Amino acid sequence: MRAHLARVDAVIVQAVIAGALSFSHLHDLAEAAGQGGWKAWAYPVSVDLLLVAAWRRMREAQRAGLPSGGPRLWFLVALAASLGANVATAGLLDLDDVPASLRVVVAGWPAIAFFGGTLLAHTPRTPKEPATSVPPETVVTVDAPDRDALPAPSTEPVAEEPATGLVAAPPPVPAVALPPALVDRVQALAEEHRAATGQPADPDAVRARLGLPPSMTPSVAAHL
Repeated sequence: MRAHLARVDAVIVQAVIAGALSFSHLHDLAEAAGQGGWKAWAYPVSVDLLLVAAWRRMREAQRAGLPSGGPRLWFLVALAASLGANVATAGLLDLDDVPASLRVVVAGWPAIAFFGGTLLAHTPRTPKEPATSVPPETVVTVDAPDRDALPAPSTEPVAEEPATGLVAAPPPVPAVALPPALVDRVQALAEEHRAATGQPADPDAVRARLGLPPSMTPSVAAHL
């Protein structure tokens, strides 16, 4: 625990020192370029905030699987501004006689930072969900030999029962003969369910897994 806290403290101290030095260099460069007073202090804040915001958006885009080219571009722009100020104030530039081109860059930085911050604020953070496609309905076809094996409809007259005021229950649906390949599949699913749960398979559940219509449940149950 102490070693972890020591590592965290070292990182925080290093970040504070580096941030303070970069902040001071940006302030000195902005002041030398003609941006005095509170404006010279606002420049380092603008550069550092753009740097941190671009880094966070870049990491969020990478985690979400989105393109991170835009945040990476603004991160490099802010990093170039920070490094440029650090190098320029290291004695390579006469701060008492700043070139006109550098004055133009410093004066135009607020518009650049505002544009970059606006784009980063509108960067999507989550990917768009793809439209879910509805699977087509499963159609069960019966081969010609199997159609011949189906029982013929009965032609015997059905005696009418006298009305007793009660609704008679519908007759049970006769089981239809299944093709041998389908029978093997039904028995394989039943064995798989019994091995996984230790319980016999439900005919309706096996019928649903095979994509058969509800009327085929008695036929499936006949082979379990």
